[in-house]
Amino acid sequence: MTDLDSCQRVLGIHFNNESLLEQAFVHRSYLNENPDFALPSNERLEFLGDAILDFITAEQLYSEFPELPEGELTTIRASLVCRQTLAEAACSLKLGDWLLLGQGEEASGGKEKQSNLANAMEALIGAIYLDQGLPKAK
Repeated sequence: MTDLDSCQRVLGIHFNNESLLEQAFVHRSYLNENPDFALPSNERLEFLGDAILDFITAEQLYSEFPELPEGELTTIRASLVCRQTLAEAACSLKLGDWLLLGQGEEASGGKEKQSNLANAMEALIGAIYLDQGLPKAK
């Protein structure tokens, strides 16, 4: 990982377990080319972050819009946690700068790919949750 300190400064969070932060940026393609790398890919953190993001968003919408029925809340939540929105948030934090990608993925513009950025954002949320708890993940 290039510079975990600068990443933590951008995020405004100091990780107790920096391995979680680093893992949030490990793309599967990197591991295909570096099989002895010490950390797994970010996919499990992405899975966790996706669930946490859904929960946080649902809780916020439930509180802010007590008059809306479930179907409308679901539609709003889906629009807020979609790939494009997550990728935009990742871009604003410059998460692509910290992605660890395989050479082919990087050469094909992987650091700017919406899917990679959105996945990294979800993985980062999962890492923050595991390291700092739900209040910081919010």
